[in-house]
Amino acid sequence: MTPFGEKIRVLREDRGILLKQMAGDLGVSSAYLSALEHGNRGRPGPGLILQICGYLDLIWDEAEELKHLAELSHPRVVVDTSGLSPRATELANLLSKSIGELDDETVEWVLAELRRATTPAKGGPVY
Repeated sequence: MTPFGEKIRVLREDRGILLKQMAGDLGVSSAYLSALEHGNRGRPGPGLILQICGYLDLIWDEAEELKHLAELSHPRVVVDTSGLSPRATELANLLSKSIGELDDETVEWVLAELRRATTPAKGGPVY
C-alpha cells in the first residue's frame, strides 16, 4: 500500500463510503480504485486527485497533503545515481534489495533520518 492509497482508504472509510460507490461516482472502475488504494497502480493523474479532493470535500490543507502523498506514492521507483558518489549508489542498491526485509520501526527510523538530513536549513527539500 502506498501513502496515497492508505490515506484515500482512511478518508473513504471514515466517511462511510464504499469503494464501489466512490469509484462509480468518480467515473473509474472499482478495480482501478482498489489498485490505487493497494499500491498496485502508479500515481493517479492530477485531474483524478482533484476529483477525489472535491468528492471527499477536503479542506485546503487536507487537499495539499493528499497531493503531496500522491507525489510520494509511486510503487515502482527508479533511482538515478549517475554522477553521485559510489556510496550513494551503494545506498540506493542496498535499499532496493533490503527494503522488503525492514520492519516498520526501522523504516520509520530511516525516514526520520532522511527527513532530518534534508531539512531546508541544510538546503535540501522538505518531505
